[in-house]
Amino acid sequence: MIRLAESVADNTLKPICNATTDAGTMKPLSRLSIPSWNPAVPFRFVSIIAFCCLLLDATPQAISNDKLSTEDLAFFETKIRPVLAEHCYSCHSSDADELGGKLKLDSLDAIRQGGQSGPLFDDDHSPSSLLLKAIRYEDLQMPPDEPLSETIVKDFTDWVQRGAPYPGNDHPKPTTVIKPTPQSNHWAFRSPQRPGSPNLHASPWPSGNIDGFVLAQLQKRGRSPSPVADSRSLIRRLSIDLIGLPPNYQDVLRFEQQHKQNPDHAMEQLVDRLLASPYFGQRWGRHWLDVARYAESNGNDGLGRNSTFPHAWRYRDYVIDAFNRDLPYDEFLIEQIAGDLLPAESDADRDRKLVATGFLALTAKPANAMNKNFAMDIVADQIDVVTRGVMGLSVACARCHDHKFDPISIDEYYALAGIFTSTQTMWGTGAHEKLTAPPTDLHVLKAAAKVPPPEGFAETVLVRESNTGKPKPVPKSKWPLGTPLAMGVRDKAATADCKIHVKGDVGKLGAVVPRGFPAVLQFATSSDVSIDEKQSGRLQLAHWLTRRDHPLTSRVMANRVWHHLFGQGLVQTNDEFGQTGQTPTHPALLDYLATRFVERGWSIKQLVREIVLSRTYQQSCQTSMTEPDPSLLSFHRRRRLDAESLRDAMLTASGDLDLTQADGSIIRHRDILMNLAGNLHQPSHRRSVFLCYLRQSPPPELSAFNLPDFSTSVAKRETQTLPDQALYLYNNPFVIQQSQSFAKSVLSQTTDSTARIKLIWQRSYQRNPTSDELAGAQSFLQTSQSELETSELVWQSLCQAVLISNEFRYID
Repeated sequence: MIRLAESVADNTLKPICNATTDAGTMKPLSRLSIPSWNPAVPFRFVSIIAFCCLLLDATPQAISNDKLSTEDLAFFETKIRPVLAEHCYSCHSSDADELGGKLKLDSLDAIRQGGQSGPLFDDDHSPSSLLLKAIRYEDLQMPPDEPLSETIVKDFTDWVQRGAPYPGNDHPKPTTVIKPTPQSNHWAFRSPQRPGSPNLHASPWPSGNIDGFVLAQLQKRGRSPSPVADSRSLIRRLSIDLIGLPPNYQDVLRFEQQHKQNPDHAMEQLVDRLLASPYFGQRWGRHWLDVARYAESNGNDGLGRNSTFPHAWRYRDYVIDAFNRDLPYDEFLIEQIAGDLLPAESDADRDRKLVATGFLALTAKPANAMNKNFAMDIVADQIDVVTRGVMGLSVACARCHDHKFDPISIDEYYALAGIFTSTQTMWGTGAHEKLTAPPTDLHVLKAAAKVPPPEGFAETVLVRESNTGKPKPVPKSKWPLGTPLAMGVRDKAATADCKIHVKGDVGKLGAVVPRGFPAVLQFATSSDVSIDEKQSGRLQLAHWLTRRDHPLTSRVMANRVWHHLFGQGLVQTNDEFGQTGQTPTHPALLDYLATRFVERGWSIKQLVREIVLSRTYQQSCQTSMTEPDPSLLSFHRRRRLDAESLRDAMLTASGDLDLTQADGSIIRHRDILMNLAGNLHQPSHRRSVFLCYLRQSPPPELSAFNLPDFSTSVAKRETQTLPDQALYLYNNPFVIQQSQSFAKSVLSQTTDSTARIKLIWQRSYQRNPTSDELAGAQSFLQTSQSELETSELVWQSLCQAVLISNEFRYID
């Protein structure tokens, strides 16, 4: 085990923290995190240096709108603004008849300023902040009429701990009236049109249309593309991007020879093999599961309860299978929104389409107790996952008022809401805790296998009576043990239009709004859609979203595919294409990709194939630019492995990776409150996508590396460097175990130290060590003999050093 040192006097290891620039290009230093292998500095000292370097990048949050993440924006618009609108703005806004306490809560500047009682927040956004004291009735008592529910107080506490993110004043203030109009000149609200060929100076570089659009922009700026990456970098980049696993050493050698003989043919063969791999769906399905806010538990309901979703894993498997089958994206969306309303060819096909509707049932619900907005909170989540998740357009704030930035009215919000208020959401029993959520039905599957609990299984996590402390009896299930069940949705027996909820308050109802869709989007052809009064409207919504000329659906998905292959989308705000989002860096290229995507049958695999076979994708990470701008696409952006890929790569190198697909989930028979259960996670060597993703209890092997909380749709994970990542890499049991397995495997294969070092390099980096690296490793081994007790620990330390190195953790 490698421990943190108390101090360090030598600075030769400082390059560990600056191996890449902000633009993602490589600096000219060694590929290892320990570039000098200086035997004068014991290896255990590296951890404290890495920790300090990472710590320099961690900055405290402030009340700000700078680079406000879409996750923070969604949290504010769905959890915070509706409460402010209902309980606070009448006395604390620019529109208040009499301003209370000289405090306004309707703008960023006003929030920062505070009122006559002082600032609302401490510098460290602690629980002792004035705002939180007031809503907990500890000092001031706000709102004065009655306390807010525990769920709402929990939401505000979470908001403060996030840094109280608030949409800023560079946009119209919330008191500004912006009347939505049915038309808008915003680029994203018009149907994409296939662009003509770009005007280029003569160049042999482009291999297709993608390269032509990129080169046209470069020539306008007087720039040139970078040369093609070396063959080893290409196969590693492609393997990680397409299947989430590194290639093995023999695959690299074979590809290097093929690439030398015929580069284009070698690339095509490699790409087609990876696209046909069953691991493609596991990699790209994981991307979609972020968008779908997939999780296997509800998350904290505000009362401390967190019920499991024992059947959510079926949706995970559906998504993986859909990507492997290259299910056309339009069909993929239709099945998830309205699969229960589609005809089926067989019982298995029917099961698959019912499971798909789990997309709308994975809501992180607030507690039902004392929450009159419970049903509309679920509807708000469903609207958000459809609008942001599919269209890249946030409409959450229109729950309380006309959208302040995009021309979407409160009427249009409740036109969408009527579709989901006419839909029954089926999450199951909610661990039999009605205070958390009322129990619902589930889809019963016909073709799926019946899997009863293991023989002798008895649930040990039991809810106790509050007055006696005795365990409550577990209610008998309405289904026989082992019955295959699935979360999902179905139409209610009685469907109806929805009334406007004035300021988002279910107690203040306005006019009835006919079900329908936002009118701002401009289609190339007629967009009139009628909803059958006897149906919810989900099927019509799904067909409307997947129109070939829909302005957003194809653009958003094409942009996300680009993001996953380049580390940055053509529109960098992946799930905000509205007027608060960024404009595309290459508008013609985005429209080309969107229209091409649709023309080729909404095939994600074909879209990925065309992009990765372009010269643009195959560029080197090296660039001669002094101030490189990755948005120009003149080089390939160097990227850090995401949490799942890093874990899977470590398992691959150590030889411990189990590539078989998981059979269900570790909680498939456990319908419980996981907050009473402690740690439910179990050791596993399967791929990370099959780990148990529980809200508030993510897989411990992944949690350090920017996992979202899965409570809202996420199209772009954060990539910031955090202090606990250094601690993880040096001291986490999983990393240490993989180092042990790696060393044990290497030691069992040969007794020659040089051959062992080469084997470590081949399994980790898919190459042989250079002469300097070989000498440095030998020196490290010799020095470590005096530091560590056994030869096994010495080799384990070397293996761990390699597993946490920059070259291992980054894609060139």
